[in-house]
Amino acid sequence: MSRRVEVVIVGGGTAGWMAAAGLVGLLTPEICSVRLIESDEIGTVGVGEATLPQMRQFNDAIGIIETDMMRRTHATFKLGIEFVDWGTLEASYIHPFGAHGRPLGGAAFHHQWLRAAKHGHAYDLEDFSYAVAAARNGRFDFPSADHQQISSTYDYAYHLDASLYARYLRTFCESRGVRRTEGRVVEVNLHPESGDVASVQLASGELVAGDLFLDCSGFRALLIGEALASGWEDWSKWLPCDRALAVPCDRAGEFTPFTRSTAREAGWQWRIPLQHRTGNGYVFASSFIDADRAAEALMANLDGAAQAEPRLLRFSAGRRLRSWQGNCVAIGLASGFLEPLESTSIYLIQVAIQSLVKLFPDRTVDPALADEFNRLMDVEYERIRDFLILHYHANGRDDAELWRYCRAMAVPDSLRAKIELFTHRGHIPQYRTGLFSPPSWISVFIGQGLRAEHYDRLADNLPIEAVIGEMEEIRASIAARVAAMPAHAELVEDYCPSADPTPMQALA
Repeated sequence: MSRRVEVVIVGGGTAGWMAAAGLVGLLTPEICSVRLIESDEIGTVGVGEATLPQMRQFNDAIGIIETDMMRRTHATFKLGIEFVDWGTLEASYIHPFGAHGRPLGGAAFHHQWLRAAKHGHAYDLEDFSYAVAAARNGRFDFPSADHQQISSTYDYAYHLDASLYARYLRTFCESRGVRRTEGRVVEVNLHPESGDVASVQLASGELVAGDLFLDCSGFRALLIGEALASGWEDWSKWLPCDRALAVPCDRAGEFTPFTRSTAREAGWQWRIPLQHRTGNGYVFASSFIDADRAAEALMANLDGAAQAEPRLLRFSAGRRLRSWQGNCVAIGLASGFLEPLESTSIYLIQVAIQSLVKLFPDRTVDPALADEFNRLMDVEYERIRDFLILHYHANGRDDAELWRYCRAMAVPDSLRAKIELFTHRGHIPQYRTGLFSPPSWISVFIGQGLRAEHYDRLADNLPIEAVIGEMEEIRASIAARVAAMPAHAELVEDYCPSADPTPMQALA
């Protein structure tokens, strides 16, 4: 029988505590023990507090109760992301968590929508999305479990206070045997023969040895980058935003069940409504605007009074060439960074943890496990990268230098192929692995003004009159059901009103 694997996590924050929670929530104590090292002297980096529906699956898998987590993190519900001024000025669309309509005549719904337009029926695609209709009307309810119902065709995620979520997970982890060590790592010791991490030395002088090390040290990448020198692939030529200013403000205005991303002169501004405040930030390209001008634009576009001065964060888009090297696995910002335009930061942490659990090694790491982990993470990063680039590249704006640059830039071949497939025949590949299914791509393609020349010929299997009748029925059904849903604010107040976070803050 294999001995228990001693896991050492370097770094706390969302990445560190999610990693610890995933290990103790999904693996038994006989498989591994977990020790987490973090320092209160080192702040955590966070540029957003919005998530994707996959986070619910993670929480459910490790045994977290949704209502309790939402109360403790001041969470609200999220049905998608609204993009304002991205395709053209004064234009808006929502990328929903869910499908548009349902397949008709053996063809995906958007092909029938394209076909209907060619026959003179210019419907708004958003009218056929349950999530969009609810979001636009400020309403929320839980999806139906009956997959025959149109009300089952959407999903939801959360807006939450990420720092409180990390604290919540700390409590969860420590109750399940995770050992937390307060300390700052000052040296990483490598094994003289294998080159693996043998131990880390703390400022106190303590040496902490382990079998498997998780680097959750953020942008510094203390283990994977500084000690093991895993290479970095820079994607800033495609994603030029390299700064963010973040500031909370008093809650005011609409209590929306969606995140808002508003394109600005040299980037975009996020708006994330929590129960106790609204999170705001301006992600921008420093080569197109200076920080002072960006701060002025951010502060001039807040719903309520600012609760602090804007905090400046620096980053570069890209990823590690190998996120698992030797006996070290990088998770979170140590592994790579893609701006929070589609709320993918926590998702990338989650998928790394889930992949690690599936490929969990013995005390001696089989290189094949690391190779498969790196392959899976490469797929995730590259597909998210292409999706983010699409937002910038498919713009019709001519009012600012950043947007002209992004529209003219050469994009990765993988994205170019997707654009050509869609514009020619409305085709969108369906992948077994990797984030963002066809409805997501459809939302951005259509929302930012791309149109397909042709549609799937399978759509012609139904007479156009039957298709129009089905579409009218779907649209009416969604409108009626959404009208009967509770307001987002009412459901939050009834289901998960904020708890006093003070006792949890005292644990940090």
